[in-house]
Amino acid sequence: MKVQKIAQPASIKVLESWGNVEGLPDTPAVKLSGIQKVIPGKEDIDTGIFECSAGSYRRSVKQAEIMHFLNGKGSFTPDGEETLEFTAGDSFFFEANTEGTWVIETDMRKLYVIFDALEA
Repeated sequence: MKVQKIAQPASIKVLESWGNVEGLPDTPAVKLSGIQKVIPGKEDIDTGIFECSAGSYRRSVKQAEIMHFLNGKGSFTPDGEETLEFTAGDSFFFEANTEGTWVIETDMRKLYVIFDALEA
């Protein structure tokens, strides 16, 4: 199918469990869940819905990423840079190899696309 639809992604009740990610020291693990979508012929692109519980953790994605927040509130602090706050309706664009710290104040859900950036 050339077009895949996710109806009302902000209100889907059941997501797949993706386990937990270790929180920062002295903070609980963060619960991860989501739905991954595959684009035929572009299996190297990771896209879908991602959700996590409140907490703090380090970003571990090495590829470039585009995300649009559907629910939640929090911030991301790229290493050596200013903190960027987000709420539902905001979008972030990450360069490849962006590292930093997520602080999720309320459960967060986003649409995401992770891909290998083109080299010049």
